Amino acid sequence: MKAANSTLTATPAPQHFPLPGRDAIEEAAELLRTLVPPTPQYLWPQVVQAFGANVWIKHENHTPIGAFKARSAAIYFHRLMQKEPASRGVITATRGNHGQAVGLAARRFKLPATVYVPRGNSVEKNDAMRALGVKLVEHGIEFQEAREEAASVGAREALHMVPAFHQDIVLGVATYWAELFRAVPDIDVVYAPIGQGSGICAAAAARNVYSPRTKIVGVCSAQAPCFARSFEAGQVVEAPVSTVLGDGMACRKPDAEAVAIVLANVERIVEVTDAELADAMRRIFAMTHNVAEGAGAAAFAAAWRERESLQGRRVGLTLSGGNVDSAMFADVLAGKY
Repeated sequence: MKAANSTLTATPAPQHFPLPGRDAIEEAAELLRTLVPPTPQYLWPQVVQAFGANVWIKHENHTPIGAFKARSAAIYFHRLMQKEPASRGVITATRGNHGQAVGLAARRFKLPATVYVPRGNSVEKNDAMRALGVKLVEHGIEFQEAREEAASVGAREALHMVPAFHQDIVLGVATYWAELFRAVPDIDVVYAPIGQGSGICAAAAARNVYSPRTKIVGVCSAQAPCFARSFEAGQVVEAPVSTVLGDGMACRKPDAEAVAIVLANVERIVEVTDAELADAMRRIFAMTHNVAEGAGAAAFAAAWRERESLQGRRVGLTLSGGNVDSAMFADVLAGKY
């Protein structure tokens, strides 16, 4: 729902596609089972003690690519091959995890894949994508430039452009939220990070089916706040990106359908700074010995800020990815961020 105390004038929200229901989510989960086995959710004792609440962490950093997006492209490709079995190949743009998901799915479906990234992208994410067999191309200084170039090349070379946000991608991602809601009934609130929007829209789809009373709090970077601004305005709003740690949330212009789903299903959106992401990455490592990338720690960061209001409640957090470069993580642990 839209924030009641917004000071901006709301305009009619754009329309969104129907969110997947129980049958579609469970069919997708079955299709994914051999490629992305279910991931665990844990009540870590030190986390529970620190929050004073039953805080469940859903470990999407435990997928074959170390991030929740492992689930997304596989379902998209499954349906693509039904519609375009003679596809010459696929192309996309990414900051890392989406590109790895495309590489994983392309390898499974035996399709050539080209992935565009901005210059200066994560070295280790680039290496991971190459290891999956993609042709990696660096272009532009920010994600939007890489995406526009990938779309242009795809059109010229008759390659299928794989979007970062799509109905089938949301369906794949919804399977992990379904695992959480089935494993932990009666969650009071979940915190979901927002990049291009598939994660939080998938949370809404699964929540609506399995746990209708659960509140959803979105989390975006204060240094990439387009979803927060769009939520306040009730329509798509672009915003500049300057986050360093939260590269997985570095969206400048949100998808209109994603905004519409967020407006219809999300309680509110919290903005977290790079300093808060760094603090959350350190706490997660100290309390659970799991590595979180900046976006992967965003849900923890937002809940940590609001921990006083969470006392005694049942809380779900996603550790949505652990793909952070070694040098950057060392700097985070050393307190340099």
